[in-house]
Amino acid sequence: MKLKFLGSGTSQGVPVIGCHCEVCASVNPKDKRFRSSALVTTAAGIKILLDCGPDFRMQMLNNKEDRIDAVLLTHEHNDHVIGLDDLRPLIFKNKKNMALYCKKRVGAEIKMRFPYAFADIRYPGSPAFDLHEITENFPLFDTEVQPIEVLHNKLPIFGFKFKKLAYITDASFIGETEKKKLQNLDYLILNCIRKEDLHDAHFILPQVLDLYKELKPGKMFLTHISHHLGTHDHVKKELPENVYLAYDSLELDF
Repeated sequence: MKLKFLGSGTSQGVPVIGCHCEVCASVNPKDKRFRSSALVTTAAGIKILLDCGPDFRMQMLNNKEDRIDAVLLTHEHNDHVIGLDDLRPLIFKNKKNMALYCKKRVGAEIKMRFPYAFADIRYPGSPAFDLHEITENFPLFDTEVQPIEVLHNKLPIFGFKFKKLAYITDASFIGETEKKKLQNLDYLILNCIRKEDLHDAHFILPQVLDLYKELKPGKMFLTHISHHLGTHDHVKKELPENVYLAYDSLELDF
C-alpha cells in the first residue's frame, strides 16, 4: 500500500495570502503547502481519499491522479470537506455515487452544505454521494480501516489507521484508549501547526515530540503545517532522528 500527501498545510495553506514572511516567500517547492489531504492506494490499486478540501482539484491535477473510489472524512471543517463538489468528474467517470465515510454528525453537515447532491431530483451535472456512518473498524475494498478518535479542541474527530500506518490531523488531544491503537506503528502521521505557543485545537512541536517518545513509531511525519513552523530545510535540521516534515506529493510505502 501507499500513502501520498496531496496537501500538508494548515487551513490557510502556505503561502498565506498577503504574507511575506520567510516561509511564504520561499522558492523551495517543499514550502508550498496545499490544505491537508492524503491519498491511500491499496494493494489492488483502489484509491481512498482522506479529506477533500478546497485545493482538491489542483492536488489531483498536479499529481496526475484520475481516480477516487471512496472518501474518508476526518471532520466537517471547510478545509477538509469543501472540495467535495470537485469530485463530479470522477463520479461521472465511475457512473455511480461517490461513497463518503464519516461520523454521523459530519454526514449531517455534508447534507447541509451540499443539499443538491442528495436531492430526490438532481439537476444535470450535480454530484451524488452515498453517506456511510463510521462507528468502528470496517472493511473497505481490499483493506481494513480503523478509526482513531481524537479531540480537535472539544470536537471529536477521526484519524485513520491502515495496517501499521496511522494518519491523524487537526488533533489537540489523544486519549489513553486511542493511544493503545497507535502502538508499534511503522508510520505515525500527526498534525503540527507551529513550534511554540500552545494552540487550543492543534498540537505544537513539543507536544508532537513528546508523543513520538511515548508511542515510539518507526517513523513520524508531521503534517497540517502552518507558515509559523519555519521553512522545511531549517526545521528538518532541528528534528530528532526518524521525525520528518511531510511535504506535498511525498509518497510512503507501507
